[in-house]
Amino acid sequence: MIRVDAIWLACEPMDMRAGTQTALGRVVKVFGQARPHHAYLFANRRANRMKALVHDGIGMWLAARQLNVGRFVWPKEGNTLALTRAQMDALVLGLPWQRIGEAGVITLV
Repeated sequence: MIRVDAIWLACEPMDMRAGTQTALGRVVKVFGQARPHHAYLFANRRANRMKALVHDGIGMWLAARQLNVGRFVWPKEGNTLALTRAQMDALVLGLPWQRIGEAGVITLV
């Protein structure tokens, strides 16, 4: 439905009360710009909630996800990371996405 060519993860937590404009401001601050067909992922401090901001070339989409049990596997160090589609699919399920390689093969880290 929405084309996403690149997926970016921000390591620093974001307040989940943020709406679309606040999330867009955070994207510009952290990533420098909001590019069309890119998705930007943020989590709260406890890493049990996530928001994704997607620029579809015309406007912005903001989606939220919450895990009722457990936490998202969120990096504690660094500023930003690029994710593959397979890694994002694992991340939103709360799985250890860092172990998924480019071909979807699970590797030991």
